[in-house]
Amino acid sequence: GEGRQEGRPDGRQDGGGRGEPRTLWGASDPRPPAAGPGQPSPQQRTETLGFYESDRGRKKKRSLSDLSLLRFISAELTRGYFLEHNEAKYTERRERVYTCMRIPKELEKLMFFGIFLCLDAFLYVFTLLPLRVFLAMFRFITLPCYGLRDRRLLQPAQVCDILKGVILVICYFMMHYVDYSMMYHLIRGQSVIKLYIIYNMLEVADRLISSFGQDILDALYWTATEPKERKRAHIGVIPHFFMAVLYVFLHAILIMVQATTLNVAFNSHNKSLLTIMMSNNFVEIKGSVFKKFEKNNLFQMSNSDIKERFTNYVLLLIVCLRNMEQFSWNPDHLWVLFPDVCMVVASEIAVDIVKHAFITKFNDITADVYSEYRASLAFDLVSSRQKNAYTDYSDSVSRRMGFIPLPLAVLLIRVVTSSIKVQGVLAYVCVVLFYCGLISLKVLNSIVLLGKSCQYVKEAKMEEKLFNPVMTATPGKPAGKQQSAFKSTQGISTDENGSTSVTNQPVHQKENTPSLLVTSNSDQFLTTPDGEEKDISQDSSELKHRSAKKDLLEIDRFTICGNRID
Repeated sequence: GEGRQEGRPDGRQDGGGRGEPRTLWGASDPRPPAAGPGQPSPQQRTETLGFYESDRGRKKKRSLSDLSLLRFISAELTRGYFLEHNEAKYTERRERVYTCMRIPKELEKLMFFGIFLCLDAFLYVFTLLPLRVFLAMFRFITLPCYGLRDRRLLQPAQVCDILKGVILVICYFMMHYVDYSMMYHLIRGQSVIKLYIIYNMLEVADRLISSFGQDILDALYWTATEPKERKRAHIGVIPHFFMAVLYVFLHAILIMVQATTLNVAFNSHNKSLLTIMMSNNFVEIKGSVFKKFEKNNLFQMSNSDIKERFTNYVLLLIVCLRNMEQFSWNPDHLWVLFPDVCMVVASEIAVDIVKHAFITKFNDITADVYSEYRASLAFDLVSSRQKNAYTDYSDSVSRRMGFIPLPLAVLLIRVVTSSIKVQGVLAYVCVVLFYCGLISLKVLNSIVLLGKSCQYVKEAKMEEKLFNPVMTATPGKPAGKQQSAFKSTQGISTDENGSTSVTNQPVHQKENTPSLLVTSNSDQFLTTPDGEEKDISQDSSELKHRSAKKDLLEIDRFTICGNRID
């Protein structure tokens, strides 16, 4: 062809020289090369491109014409998707639903166990405490007959029992000067809004005075049992004793006002006050659900709910006693009160379930945490039964839940004695039989609780802390020195082979000793996650700041986010 050159069999041009510019066709000649055999000509290429462009335009016009409302509806009705493409997300959502469904069962199991713990501590005041006071007084009276074999006249536990008994008796007689009927008519004459505000103020005051009251009682017990070198130092018990009496008396009056307000709500004709007071429980959901909660904070809230529910049950009992007295113990009136009582109890249970369900949902807390809380409460009961326990179980419950049985017991004794008149020999026989029944109930409840507590402690694998405490190494200090110092300071008795006595319980630790850890499957169950452990010197004799990482067993009702609020 024309495009071929001599010496080039493929017909391609070399551009005519190194310096000549090459054209689009690969040669210096501006004319396009002729089409080879089997190749389209440039004119054919132009026609093909034009055909493609016109075909693309026709398809575009056709697609625009196909856009219609019917095709859109059809696409929406037949559109599909695959959930397995985001399997992790939907699995997590399903687990959250399962957790919310498990919350009522696990929460009520904790509540049931905690309420019986409070009942055990409450019955102790009426049953075993008078007997222990009688034994302590008998020992004190008969001690000169046997001679002084010990430096102490009474054991520390006996001193505390006598103080509790004396406070109980003094406050009971002081409550006789408070007129319940006058208080009832005074509260009944107030408007509904005022009573609603008063009831809210009483709830807040009850929590505040409980946190301070337990410290007053602890200070009294320690001041009375603290080893003293001089007899003059015993005078310091007197101001602490008067402070404790004043606290128990004021707290009993506060609970009486709460019971009176609830009684007025029950006896109101339109039940509007009762409805408002019940709606106050739902306001509690708003104040707690939308806050960040860790496991330790939820434990404190659970303890508070247990204490609040048990206190409400006692208040309802007081209301029923006062109403039955006014209607001459007519059994028919009890059925009149029964719907209102069920309404209050049901609202309390529903509010607790909803509150805990949403708190666990928003904070990604599993329902298994309530079994850990139950094991922690069971550990308190088991440790209080040890030979060298450093606190009474009722005091342990008071610190853990904020439930102080003395003021509530004073009020209940005052209401029962004023509502029920004991006359005749038969009546006193019934009182003695009733007292024996209370003792039997207390012993039976204690036996069942102790058995269940041992079971829960074993399931949580907490025996190692109960029988062989394991110390955590403080940064910068070897663990061996801490364990040796712990044994020397806590006074754990060992036999000749060096084995630790099973029946001994470590004495209450001072602030400069490291915290104990429980052998548990959950690391977050042991400590608060947002704290930093502080290095505290063991030789210091002054009180130091508490470590932010706390054992769950050391957190009581009045500890929030690792910091005690008293």
